[in-house]
Amino acid sequence: MRRRARHQADAEEFEPAQAADAAQPPTDFEVREGGRRLGELIVDARLATPAQVVAALEEAQQGATKRLGRLLLDRGIITERDLTRMIAEQSSVAAVDLRSVTPDPEVAGLITADSARALLALPLSADDDGVLVAVADPNETTIASLRGLLGRDVRITVAGQSDLLRAIDNTYRAITGVSSQVKLFEARDGLRRDAGRMDTAAAANDEAPVVRVVQMMIAQGVRDRASDIHIEPQNDRVRVRYRIDGALHDVLDLPGSMGPAIVSRIKILGGMNIVERRRAQDGQISTEIEGRAVDIRVSTTAVVGGEKVVLRLLDKSRPLFKLEQLGMPAEMARRFAATLRAPYGMVICAGPTGSGKTTTLYGSLAEINSPDRNIMTIEDPVEYTFASINQIQINEQAGITFAGGLRSILRQDPDVILVGEVRDVETARIAVQSALTGHFVLSSLHATDSVSALHRLIDMGIETFLIASSVTAVLSQRLVRRICPYCREPYQPSAEELAFLRTIGGEAPDGGFLHGAGCNFCAQTGYLDRTGVYEMLRISEGIRELVLDRASHEDLRKLARSEGMSTLLEEAVGLVRGGTTNLAEIMRSVYVMGV
Repeated sequence: MRRRARHQADAEEFEPAQAADAAQPPTDFEVREGGRRLGELIVDARLATPAQVVAALEEAQQGATKRLGRLLLDRGIITERDLTRMIAEQSSVAAVDLRSVTPDPEVAGLITADSARALLALPLSADDDGVLVAVADPNETTIASLRGLLGRDVRITVAGQSDLLRAIDNTYRAITGVSSQVKLFEARDGLRRDAGRMDTAAAANDEAPVVRVVQMMIAQGVRDRASDIHIEPQNDRVRVRYRIDGALHDVLDLPGSMGPAIVSRIKILGGMNIVERRRAQDGQISTEIEGRAVDIRVSTTAVVGGEKVVLRLLDKSRPLFKLEQLGMPAEMARRFAATLRAPYGMVICAGPTGSGKTTTLYGSLAEINSPDRNIMTIEDPVEYTFASINQIQINEQAGITFAGGLRSILRQDPDVILVGEVRDVETARIAVQSALTGHFVLSSLHATDSVSALHRLIDMGIETFLIASSVTAVLSQRLVRRICPYCREPYQPSAEELAFLRTIGGEAPDGGFLHGAGCNFCAQTGYLDRTGVYEMLRISEGIRELVLDRASHEDLRKLARSEGMSTLLEEAVGLVRGGTTNLAEIMRSVYVMGV
């Protein structure tokens, strides 16, 4: 076969027709005229064996849509950084680290976000020699398209595909055009003189600036993985904050005159009363953001200066987690899965608001869902739908409450019942009695730890003998932020952090402490995504006797620990030892009992 120079990332690979030749142990993998193939470079760098390269080529020859580098990456043979380095070497261009290189906004704006994603290309800077563009695949087609879009000479640098996609999301922000929409809003004749009338008109007109601003805020929240958007009136401004990985971040400042119109627009979308501004209201929005189905819970309340709105974003395209993906240690996940397979009893997920209880409950349902079981849930709201599970949405205006809905479920011949939240004594009593009458009940409960959940039921007025007989396990949990994998580095903890570690009896990691230095991919926070910290209390005979005797929190906790329960703090310190998180995050996120 004629050897020819190529620039495409997959064209530098072994030719499929040469796979048989490559199957023989290569003696040279010599430099070919016009450059070397990617497979040769990978083998020469000892990143993969010839056999592994040939196997990937055979898969490509059999119709795989991915190229050699991506196939080796998907098989775990090479890393993306290795692949990027090899592509850069093969193409004779430099590689760029987008963790620390920030694109010039004006240069990046020379192409649209859609073009950047389609081409996997991001303009970084410009000078007299042309525009420097980071690409994942430096092939002639991509380069020609960039020249046409930019109308200038193009200089190429290579970046990893996932790094590039993350940088594109960070660069082309949905809220970039908010300032121009604010100017249009303020320019409307009579807006300030007749705000009440114009608020409603602006909120209802799909072309109005306020409508676009709300769309931009929600779209950016989805891109940033925000769980909540806070819209807060403060004197002459409206502050917009996103809760990302459990922490709030300032995102926008809008003029105070825009606040009422924004609230009216959100109320229209949520099917709420736009005239009522003194009472708290709840609503729900179902929409699609950039191809992703999103459900939004809306809550409004009157504060000094106007109405505050909180939007809870539920990205329905996000995959449901399995138990082993939640962050539980393998042994705890095994024991919890075994508990879920009991024919009856009650399992409680305990923790404060935003600790991931709902995610754990859905993961538990996925573990036990099967065609031979009638699984029914009652939730507020139904965050994710299962095709094979019967789910009831709370609607208090229509008379559907947790207690009433739970009673109706018991007449539906259920095997497994999920109660989204035990909020009152009536719901708690029905749930406990359901567990005693042959049903398996899953529920969430607001409590600081697993032992406190039992005391919470007692405080609600549930008899101790009912609790001791029905509850089989309590899983307490928190969410902690993970150290950003892109900028993790060793560090020396502060004196306060070390004192905290000594107080709880923890030990320093063998390899030293790690933290995130801050980079473009984690918005300079040092953290990216979250993981769960769990404490599992199994209700043994000894625990049941103490519950019947109304023993103190400390006595219950001592017995549980003597029976092998690992506390939230102990599990959290284990994550520090493993390099998943750091002491500062444990101090921030995990409530400490008795320390």
